[in-house]
Amino acid sequence: MKIDANLSDDLAATPAGAARIEKEGYAGIWVGETRHDPFLQTLQATNATSTASVGTSIAIAFARTPMTLAYLGYDLAQYSEGRFILGLGSQIKPHIEKRFSMTWSHPAARMRELVLATRAIWDSWQNGTKLAFRGDFYTHTLMTPFFAPSPHSYGPPPVYLAGVGEGMTEVAGEVADGFFVHPFSTKKYLEEVTLPALLRGRAKAGRADLDGFAIAGPSFVTVGRTEEELAAAVFGTKKQIAFYASTPAYKAVLDVHGWGDLQPELTNLSKRGEWDGMADLISDEILHTFSVVGTPEEVGKGLIAKISGIYTRTAFYDTWKADPAVWPLLLDATR
Repeated sequence: MKIDANLSDDLAATPAGAARIEKEGYAGIWVGETRHDPFLQTLQATNATSTASVGTSIAIAFARTPMTLAYLGYDLAQYSEGRFILGLGSQIKPHIEKRFSMTWSHPAARMRELVLATRAIWDSWQNGTKLAFRGDFYTHTLMTPFFAPSPHSYGPPPVYLAGVGEGMTEVAGEVADGFFVHPFSTKKYLEEVTLPALLRGRAKAGRADLDGFAIAGPSFVTVGRTEEELAAAVFGTKKQIAFYASTPAYKAVLDVHGWGDLQPELTNLSKRGEWDGMADLISDEILHTFSVVGTPEEVGKGLIAKISGIYTRTAFYDTWKADPAVWPLLLDATR
């Protein structure tokens, strides 16, 4: 299993941060889309590294068209010499409609078609096939030589999709090369919901298993070298678990464990801004279900035992602003 790291959104620190991540021995570098364009930051990270994979986790798919994503992905695959991964997610309806002023409808079906359209565009560039994609949401039927990039030896990048619900997960299994597991997931939810949905999608694509398919995503880790550090880490992790658990869309994860009644209670507290109080509702049982807890050595070994055989790559999910000296110790413990 590969261990990756996430870049901060500090643009000035991107080159040095990416170089440091690679030097420390992480296999991949992920850039999220929050305050800045993730593709520009990915390009910076690519230029500062030579071996680590670099990808978006995630770029907001519905804020763009298949054509814009095709150009970005194809060019970054060439810039990175084959190290770029195009990671996409749907975002939620208010952001797509009110922040990006784009269309939201049938997210799983739309995402499926967006990926297929993007691949059709890539095929026209890489293999010279006629572009003739017609779908319910996207139509791409015009590509002239003046606007077509030349084929390159690296080809199109792999595509990973993010999801929680069964519909989007199934789409990822069918049309993508990998899947981002949301950090608000448990082993039980993965085994009972996520993996079966991925396999249903793979079956639609004529594949019987998950061989060659990447399962990636950040994992909650609650690490302390002292009692004080561990107490701060526990509180920080419980706050983040409570934040996710207050979201109606993630209630299905709680339901698998019989904790579904917790969701509306947390939602009410969140509406009153009682963020610290929300953490008090997260029991130690819930904490240990979502996170591995302990010293760097205990957490490193425990994480590998927990998710190996399911994940192909993961990253440490820091929720409490740990001392940077913790992470090399934790990384060493996973080896």
